[in-house]
Amino acid sequence: MVLIKKGEHGVLLHSKKFVFSIPAYPTANVVDPTGAGDTFAGGFMGSLAQHNTINRETLRRAIACGAVAASFNVEGFGLEKTARLNRHDLQRRLAHFRRIAAF
Repeated sequence: MVLIKKGEHGVLLHSKKFVFSIPAYPTANVVDPTGAGDTFAGGFMGSLAQHNTINRETLRRAIACGAVAASFNVEGFGLEKTARLNRHDLQRRLAHFRRIAAF
């Protein structure tokens, strides 16, 4: 399987069994994209680590979690936004993302 992070254009996962694409979470104020890919990876892996199995559903959710985590990162310089994040902030934005993008 291959996971391709496309910056402001979202993420594409391609495997032998399925293809999944999701847009980037829309942020109103992009300040600095430095570190967004690393933040995406952290959100993605953190989500996968919460499950005992990796399947289509857990991969789709993990990709969405990574996209949401990265969206906070680009709203500030360095760790300005991500250092203050908590699970509630991530879950609230993930719920909003679920309403505006089908995954």
